[in-house]
Order: sequence, then C-alpha cells, then structure tokens
Amino acid sequence: MFSRHVTKDISAYCHGELSSEESKQFAEHIISCVKCRTKFEEVKLGIKLAEQLPQLSAPEHLWRNLESLLEKQTETPVANASLAPSGFWTWRVQFAAAAVLLIIAGAGAWWFYSHPSVGPTHPNSPKPSWLVRRLNGTPKIGSETISSNGQLAIGEWLETDGSSRAQIAVGSIGNVDIDENTRVRLLAAQPTEHRLELTRGKMSARIWAPPRLFFVETPSAVAADLGCAYTLEVDDNGGSVLHVTSGWVALQLKDRESVVPAGASCETQPGIGPGTPYFVDSTQDFRDALKKVDFNTNVNSQSAALTSMLDQARQRDTLTLWHLLPRVNGDDRARVYDKLAAFAPPPAGVSREGVLRLDQAMLDAWRQTLEPQWIGTGKGLLKTKGDWLWKLKRGLSPKAKEMMPK
Repeated sequence: MFSRHVTKDISAYCHGELSSEESKQFAEHIISCVKCRTKFEEVKLGIKLAEQLPQLSAPEHLWRNLESLLEKQTETPVANASLAPSGFWTWRVQFAAAAVLLIIAGAGAWWFYSHPSVGPTHPNSPKPSWLVRRLNGTPKIGSETISSNGQLAIGEWLETDGSSRAQIAVGSIGNVDIDENTRVRLLAAQPTEHRLELTRGKMSARIWAPPRLFFVETPSAVAADLGCAYTLEVDDNGGSVLHVTSGWVALQLKDRESVVPAGASCETQPGIGPGTPYFVDSTQDFRDALKKVDFNTNVNSQSAALTSMLDQARQRDTLTLWHLLPRVNGDDRARVYDKLAAFAPPPAGVSREGVLRLDQAMLDAWRQTLEPQWIGTGKGLLKTKGDWLWKLKRGLSPKAKEMMPK
C-alpha cells in the first residue's frame, strides 16, 4: 500500500482511519521520506492551528443578512434571460458566494476577537477516549472495574493493583501495556498529540507513529517517542528509568534533553530531569559512577566519579561522553572531550575550542559521525535510518518547530 509516496493518506492517518498495519507502514515511510514527512508536518501544523479555533454557533443576524442577500439575487429581473450567456449567471453566483463568505468571515472575526476565552472544544462534543483491555486481575478506570474492555477518557485515571494488568490502544498508532501497581492518566488524544501521565509503576510502549506524536509525562521528565518500543518505570519518589528496545526516545525537562537509542537506558530525578544515557551492557561500576556525575550535588564527588567513569569507558560509550559535554564544566569538560576524541576524532570543521565552548553546530556535526556507532547493534524499525532524527529536527520550518509539542 505504501511502496510510493503517502501524501494522499496523511489525512486518513491523522484522523485514525487507517488500520494498525497501515499506520505502521505509513510511519515507516514518513521517517525515511523527506517529501512526505515535510507534507505531514504541514498538515499536522494546520490541524494544530485549527484546534485553537472556537467552535461557535453563528449569530442570528448573520443568517438574516444571508437570506436578504439571496432574496435580492432571485428577485432581480434579467432582460432576455433565455438569451443571456451562461457566464452571466456564473458571475452572479460567484458574486453572491463572495458576499456570503465576506459576511461569514466578518462575523467569525468579530466572534473570535470578542470571545477570547472560548476554548477549542465544543461543550457538547464527546471527550476523546482510548480503548483499554483487561489483561488480568481487576484494573480500574476511576472507581469502575474493567471486566473485559473499557474506555479511558481525557482526564481519567487507569490503575492496577498487585495482581492486575491492562493494555491501552493509543488510537491507531500503537499499544501501551500497563504493569501491576501502576497509575496512568490520559491527558491528550488529538491528531497532533497523544499524551499520558505516569505517576507510578511501569508501562511498556510500542509506537509506530512519526516522531513526537506520543508523549508520557512523569514527575521528573517527559518521554517523547521517536518511533520505537520502550519501557518506563516511575518509583515512589518520582524518579524514573527508561529502557529503549527499538528506535529512539527523547527524555526532556525544560532545556535538558537526553536522546536514548535502542539498547540504552536513562534515569531521571525530580528537580534535575534526565541524566545521561548509557548502554545497558556497560559495567555496573561505570553506571554507578555516571549516576554520581548526574545527580550528586557535591562537586568533588562528581569529579572523582567522572575519573572512574572515564577510566572504564569503551568505544561504544561515546553516547554517554557526547551527552556529558554540556553537563560538566571547566577541566572536567576538557577531560570528557579528550576521551571522546581518543575514541572518535572530531570531523573536519569541529575544533576542540569550539566544542569546549559548546558550539551547537560543532556538537551536532560530531554527533552525526558518532551516531552509527550507537545504532549499529540496535534492533527494530530505526536500526538503519542513520541521522534521520537530526535531519528531521533541523529540516522543519521555524514556525513548525515552534508549534511542535515540547
């Protein structure tokens, strides 16, 4: 179905009209096709803008003006009507239509600017909801137990106890398995944004949407799906652990971001946000030292932990080293640079001085040469997509970037 461009299917995808298999094929094509991805971003931006428009009933005087205009058009005699060229009536109709549109546009503008507090959702429209399937035990939506299937509406909580599990169908873009002792809430279910809140417990997501459509909020970071499969677990203190099994996930909090590929994990802490990603086959000592670098507030302890971590770093740990560059300062940043450069010399145009002052263009250029090492042993959909993520983020227009969910 999707062996060629998929622009004709964008609207159907955005409105959930494709099957699960068709949606998956659509997402795979969008990731690798610049032309279709650009068109998809334009449509997604248009939908997002349309969602901000109020849905209101037209004022009564608008219809009176419209009826009066139509009556005048039908009452005006035309000499030798049977001989009048068809273009004459076409012109009359076009003129009337233009007048009607001007009235509607004027009324719409008046209502929009005189009712700024009106929201995008009509009060009588039903709330979007996602299908929830009971896997075992007695999961609940609110206070109601799910016997077989249920519907999770915007704002509602899904909870499982120590012996129950459930599965959420994320529209037509994937599934989320909810483990025992977990609490999640549906925050948004729109063509441009699907969003859950995970306050405790563990979930496993399998998403085949184009990047940055599915988000999970936790007390210490937001997980932004980039076309992947992953698990996310939140502890009682609000910290979390992300493990990616396919594709990529971005963990974000304000200006702090960690991009985690398949085979890697990343921890988060409340008030700090995401730590530095690491591959799960690294040594326990390496991970313990990294955790101190990320979350220990004692500068001397951080520096000592960095020394231990650098001593144990492997070629593949350039993932961790690159992410660490902006998170350490002074001599520590220089030490990280030297270790990273020993494993993978920076490409032409990237200088030591530029990296140490965190020149973003140089950091990005170096990252693109490092990325094949990070995804070389990854599994799943995005294993061979190279630097598609960075091309995607830099290929959008400034307006599209501004409108993308943060």
